[in-house]
Amino acid sequence: MKNLIIGIFLIAINFTISAQDKMMKHDAVTKTVALEQTKGEFTQKAITLSEGTYVFEIANVGIDHEVGFVLAPKGKTEAENHIKEAYVTAVVPTDTKGHSNKVTLKKGEYVYFCPLNPTPQYTLIVK
Repeated sequence: MKNLIIGIFLIAINFTISAQDKMMKHDAVTKTVALEQTKGEFTQKAITLSEGTYVFEIANVGIDHEVGFVLAPKGKTEAENHIKEAYVTAVVPTDTKGHSNKVTLKKGEYVYFCPLNPTPQYTLIVK
């Protein structure tokens, strides 16, 4: 009976360590893309990334109102095609930073823009 309890305990510890290891590895592959908005534009005019999982960090630099972030497949910028995970988790006030949730991007062309600033649409290519 004692050996059974020890065996169950060791299995539970191994499962917990394995789950934590997987979570840490998953977090390690998430990259941050830092973008900066000034009045009417992003300072980064185009971005090229590799396939993977990203968080978009959006800085509002000197704009006298809140800003946001939209990412969509190129040619499909209507609201129903927006990649919702890429929206900032809350609008970004003047001279602060905000971020999106994790977004997994596959090969293709996308556009990013801010309808609140508003900005032109810029190209994001995933190779």
